Amino acid sequence: MTERSKQLKPNLYLVGFMGTGKSAVGRSVASRLGFAFIDSDHAIEEADGRSIKEIFDSEGEVAFRKLERKFIDEGHANECCVISCGGGLIAQPGMLKRLRAKGPVVCLLASPETIFERVKGNEKRPLLNVQDPLARIRELLGEREPIYKKAGTEVLTDGRTISDVASHVCRVYRSDARSWK
Repeated sequence: MTERSKQLKPNLYLVGFMGTGKSAVGRSVASRLGFAFIDSDHAIEEADGRSIKEIFDSEGEVAFRKLERKFIDEGHANECCVISCGGGLIAQPGMLKRLRAKGPVVCLLASPETIFERVKGNEKRPLLNVQDPLARIRELLGEREPIYKKAGTEVLTDGRTISDVASHVCRVYRSDARSWK
């Protein structure tokens, strides 16, 4: 692979709230681009030897967010990867800038109702282990929306197939990768 072709294959970072399709779409995009797929949450669990729920339960959200920063800084290759980022990862100060320095960023979006339908009953979502998960989704989306809106190209996933969204994301990536520094 020549230096020029390497420069044209920066990582793609998929961000957005839980349940927007980052992992499913990410796998499809990675396959289409011939890239590796990495889910940041799974990579953190593997490196730490504990589930996210266990990390939250024993050390809290702050400790988990430190592990996310470590993953972004040193936990994956610098090229030819599609990274599905945890929903709160870019809500941390400075994280969006870190991601953009590594490659194009695409934000997947969905309505609170769609997200709720996709994640209900999943006990691996510690931030939703509350009395009213839909209200919590709306609250968290309200807090994170400003940073999601700044992240990169927004792609809506409501009512769309994984294949359709993946095709859209591939087009965005190819365009953004050409102009990415």
